[in-house]
Amino acid sequence: MNYLFEEINVLVSPYEAFIAGTKYGNFPIKAHWHYYMEIIFILKGTSLINCNNNEYILEAGDLILFHPQAVHSIFSASNEPLKYGVLKFDINNLHINSNYTPKLSLIFKCAIDNPYAAILISSKAFNSSIENIFTSCIEEVANKDYGYDIRFQSLVSSLLIEILRIWRKNGFDTNNIMLTPYDTDSLHTILQYIDEHSHESIKVESLAEKCHMSYSYFAKKFHELYGQSCKDYIEFIRLSKVKDLLLFTNFDLNYISQETGFADCSHLIRTFRKNTGITPKQFRKQHLIDPNY
Repeated sequence: MNYLFEEINVLVSPYEAFIAGTKYGNFPIKAHWHYYMEIIFILKGTSLINCNNNEYILEAGDLILFHPQAVHSIFSASNEPLKYGVLKFDINNLHINSNYTPKLSLIFKCAIDNPYAAILISSKAFNSSIENIFTSCIEEVANKDYGYDIRFQSLVSSLLIEILRIWRKNGFDTNNIMLTPYDTDSLHTILQYIDEHSHESIKVESLAEKCHMSYSYFAKKFHELYGQSCKDYIEFIRLSKVKDLLLFTNFDLNYISQETGFADCSHLIRTFRKNTGITPKQFRKQHLIDPNY
């Protein structure tokens, strides 16, 4: 069976940034869709892109944005080799907030099919160097240095703001969006809540209530969307934070267990060993990093 849905493991790879094109394999890109937002920047050559049955021709310096669930495909439109940068990310998980603008995910949701918010943006419209942003994002994801996720989110947020400013000049009204209530309790945003409250006691029943769903329906939909149970995801988030603290700090296990939502040090050790096969102490020793780095 041929499916258009492209499964992306949002837990292992919350962000993707890479170079693609005619010389990088798996080209042309067949029609597909995913829950991520995707942005493509043409570095070299000419591309023919189809998005939701609309065709676009992109030259070097042009950018195109695919909203979540948009069906799109990518082809070369000339004999010259095609090279482009790709950014994929869950816009719901960008933790950049402002007192003056609503959440970015809400604004871009309202921009879907808006005639003043064209997904193709010409190189002439940008005031800043978009290529530098793409290059930096790709380097951050490739190196995964300390704090790379924060750096990536900052770069992508800058890019999205640049796109919004262009849309605003074209007539896209972002002011009235501020009056629209933002559904912070939807399934697509519950990951942010879990991330922000993982150090607390979290019950799946309470999360279901926040999403205005029954427990069974919430559990089913969460597994369909994220590929594992909500309980396992909460544990995954906590263990991810444990690993960060083991690698980049000298905090002891008692402190780490308190900061990451485990009942006590013993609970942390048991859970860590069950998931990794080694103890936190062994993990820290095997992956020793200077905390001042």
